[in-house]
Amino acid sequence: MQAHQLQPYHRGRRARRIGRGGKRGTYSGRGIKGMGARAGAKRRPAEREILKKIPKLRGYKFKSFREKPAVVSGAALEKKFNEGDTVSPETLLRAGLIHKAKGRMPAVKILGAGGIKKKFSFRGVSFSRNKEGVPDIHVP
Repeated sequence: MQAHQLQPYHRGRRARRIGRGGKRGTYSGRGIKGMGARAGAKRRPAEREILKKIPKLRGYKFKSFREKPAVVSGAALEKKFNEGDTVSPETLLRAGLIHKAKGRMPAVKILGAGGIKKKFSFRGVSFSRNKEGVPDIHVP
């Protein structure tokens, strides 16, 4: 079958144009004024009315696109690592404390709030700061 062989099932019927004289009067069932009397005016659907009544969240929101570092607590280091071990993103990944993000090794931040009693050698990680702006973990 070709496009030129297609035929409609039903003949298209034109919408009756009202308000042009003839049997229906001047207002033709539309009333005198208002939205219903205007040409092309449509009433709002009920869904839109419901949507307009929902309170909206106002104000400017900025969601940072910068990737946040993977956070590891000092207590988790105490459990997983022995005294004198080197703590780096690779060793943390092997220990299961961090996971790759989108196939890449994430930046790592060590939280020292719990306090670390063992001595570790840190490489390629950053540390949290306390309220005074001093790192919680003493790094010699």
